[in-house]
This record gives sequence, C-alpha cells and structure tokens, in this order.
Amino acid sequence: MTITAQDFSVRTTVYTEELEGWGSLRIVPLIPSEDIGLVFEWVTQPRAKFWGMTEHTREDVLGIYEFLDSLDTHHAFLVILDGEALALFQTYEPLHDPVGEAYPAREEDIGMHLLLAPATRPIPHFTPRLATSLIKYMFSLPGKDRIVVEPDSRNAKALRRLEATCFELGPIVQLAEKEAQLGFLTRSGFDEVQERSAR
Repeated sequence: MTITAQDFSVRTTVYTEELEGWGSLRIVPLIPSEDIGLVFEWVTQPRAKFWGMTEHTREDVLGIYEFLDSLDTHHAFLVILDGEALALFQTYEPLHDPVGEAYPAREEDIGMHLLLAPATRPIPHFTPRLATSLIKYMFSLPGKDRIVVEPDSRNAKALRRLEATCFELGPIVQLAEKEAQLGFLTRSGFDEVQERSAR
C-alpha cells in the first residue's frame, strides 16, 4: 500500500526549500510503520539492486528501518516535493558505521545514501537539483563539514552523479557487503561550486 500525499502534511520537517519551477521540497523523517509499503515497493524493484534489498521480505525491510530508527547515529528520511514522496534519503555518522573503519573518519563527517523513487513524471535536471538541496541540508547540521558516500563501485550511474555534483572520488574499499567507491565533498568545495554557478 502506497501512502497518500496528505499523509505527509503533518510530518515534522527537518528541511524545506522553495525550488523555482518545482514547488516546495521537504525532508521529513521516515516512520517505518507508516511508510513500509512505500519503502518496500521502492527497495525491492530490480532498479534498486545496488540498495541490496531486492530479495528482502516486507518484514525484513521493516525490521531494518525500525532498527535504524532506534539509533541516534543513523537517520532515514523521505524527500517530498509538493506532497509527493520522490526519494529515500539516509544519513549516518561514519565513526559509528562500518565504513568508518575503511578510511580515516572524523566526527565532522556525515555519510549519506540516496534512493530515487521510480519516476512518475519528468522533472528536468531532477537529480542534480535534488542533490544540491540535500547537500545544503547536511551542511546545515552543526559541526559537519564533509560529506562521505560509498556507492557500489560497479554502480556507474551513481559515480557519474557524484562527479557531476563535484564529489572527489577517493579509494575503492572492501566493505562487508560490497566493494565500495568512496567519495568526499567538503563544505568549502561545495561553497566554491555554488559561487561559480551563481556567476
């Protein structure tokens, strides 16, 4: 069961931005018990193979997100555009995650995962504009000055998106479930990109 747009109207909003030509973008906390239908539909589609849950049952997926919801260091969100859920967005503290053992993690780092929902309508330049908003949110968090990502090294589409968003690719590392390509974006690097694009 997919939850309806009006169900999001009373959600706490952690970030909002008015995007010209798009409407109102909101980031709201995921509520596993309420959002399981939507999330299960997204993560088990073949297009989400790099998310690693295509063979999971509904109960498996619910258990994972209930566990994440119990942590202070990992957070899951839905990205809402004018009432429609368009992405699953997760943040985490690398020092409290297995990826933190694969590189010199710092307290100032914040990790992220992003899964776009199946497209229901064409939105020009959707991914880079969405990424910019998510980056703004993460850099609005106190004490965070570097974003860390670790997509599957075989995920060519994700790697192209990272480079288009000015992430610097780091080493390829072996994590328990995958060979991952590390990528990094600093606050100063993002500010420089924003300044150039505004000229």
